[in-house]
Amino acid sequence: MSGIENPCLSLAIARLSAAGADNFAIWVIEAPYPGGYVHHDSTWPETMTQTWLAWQQMFSLGDLPHVPLIHHAPKGTPTLPPDADITAPNPNIGYGGRLMHLLGVDLWNWLFAGSIQTALAESRGIARGQNKPLRLRLEIRHPDFIPLPWEIMQEMAGKPAISLSPQLLFSRTTSNVDSLKLSIRTKQALNILLVLGQDAHRSSRLAVRLQLEQEAAALENVFKASGRSNPMSVPCYVKKLLQPTPAQLIEALESDVYNILFYAGHGEPGPDGGMLFLNPDATINGTELAQVLVRNQVTLAVFNACWGAQPERVGSQTIPRSSLAEVLIHHGVPAVLGMRDSIADQEALSFIQSLAQALAARMPIDQAVALARQQLLTLYKFNQPAWTLPVLYMHPEFQGELIPPIEEGITELPNMQTNWEGPPAPVACLRTVGSTDKVWRIRGGLMRVGRGQENDLVIGDEMWVSYKHAEIICREGITDQENIPTYFLRDFSRNGTHILRPEGWQRIHHQEVPLQSGIKLKFGSTQGQTLEFVIEGKEEG
Repeated sequence: MSGIENPCLSLAIARLSAAGADNFAIWVIEAPYPGGYVHHDSTWPETMTQTWLAWQQMFSLGDLPHVPLIHHAPKGTPTLPPDADITAPNPNIGYGGRLMHLLGVDLWNWLFAGSIQTALAESRGIARGQNKPLRLRLEIRHPDFIPLPWEIMQEMAGKPAISLSPQLLFSRTTSNVDSLKLSIRTKQALNILLVLGQDAHRSSRLAVRLQLEQEAAALENVFKASGRSNPMSVPCYVKKLLQPTPAQLIEALESDVYNILFYAGHGEPGPDGGMLFLNPDATINGTELAQVLVRNQVTLAVFNACWGAQPERVGSQTIPRSSLAEVLIHHGVPAVLGMRDSIADQEALSFIQSLAQALAARMPIDQAVALARQQLLTLYKFNQPAWTLPVLYMHPEFQGELIPPIEEGITELPNMQTNWEGPPAPVACLRTVGSTDKVWRIRGGLMRVGRGQENDLVIGDEMWVSYKHAEIICREGITDQENIPTYFLRDFSRNGTHILRPEGWQRIHHQEVPLQSGIKLKFGSTQGQTLEFVIEGKEEG
């Protein structure tokens, strides 16, 4: 199944500063149906802050508790709200697991309320009707909410957490991004650049080198074993870099085609994505790394470090868009996986092994992360936070595909023949306005438009055009009292498609509309080039 075709629901959270420090707006920024673009205003209750503080007391390794709002952290040991239901249906789940359930249900009920709950239900119904999982993305525009474990949200006790569900492919995202630069799919393999940097807990350089070589060999074996996990898996190739200089890292990325960067080592948060300590004498910051990854079209960056998904904080203030994951996504890296907190070596190894096996089996990245997270839960149970630690960010234009499924390809529909029942499809094309030098014929009743190279019409020089932007399709219908094939425009894009009407340019977004010969189109922005849709042999008007 192709990740590209999954319906998607994207939500955003932002503070309503004018209404008060604890007032927030939640709204839909992408929906699989036209009526799904709704919003809901909500107040963050102090009881949820108390539950979150109790969670940190139980699980977090940090010295200072994180408080997401103006609510003050209580002195002494945090306590749960008086009315908190800490019971769980499974008697084998301890206090930690019950605390996870409580916070998970509270986060779900707060986020999916009012019209947002309706949008989720409608989107789920559409996904079920297509027999596909729903891709669910969350954009957190209030930086103090980023450290919260949104991955543990669950609808009710007995239901899987949102990041574990096979029917809800969950990830975080941000709309403050540069457009994707991916233009060529990587070959049918996992090509991994494995970088082991400085570990803050090691001192002797000789001992460090020996331990790094042992760790690198263990990780290499885990990755390569993933390519042998089943007959349908793609092969895996690994290049190791042990405590490289920035120049050596850049040279390695530019000397081969990698679709995955895996980094393990020390680092610290910072306003520009933090700092990676490649070796005791060399560092690289998130912005510098992002530019290298984008230039060399690395699809997925994985960081086995406790700071990858955490924003920088100055005192009690959280710096917006400062986490390594957000900075990389902002610059156009398609997918980034970081950790919300410290993860034990054995837990990380178990997660990486399951993730690599799922990716080698051609799963979309968000589905592979969910499967690997399930493995952590199976091994370490609800009473350990291991399964809650990985945080996946995906670029809003990226559909999650690392290795194309076997069955996927660019399928060309056959040309309509005159001996079919009904009349043949009229010959149509798109052409530049004012000149007939550039003409793109619509062959086989289908034209795909977008920035990706697999499209029939590739518009690669306009940043507002999506990777998979729109389709023009021909289907039989009744028009002008005649039973003739008719062309339609179907928009899938982030910015919409603009059609020139008598009253001016009209934006079509995630809709399907009929096309008449002579109509003018702009994909993504009214600043883009104007194209004319023409049905040959038909009078334009």
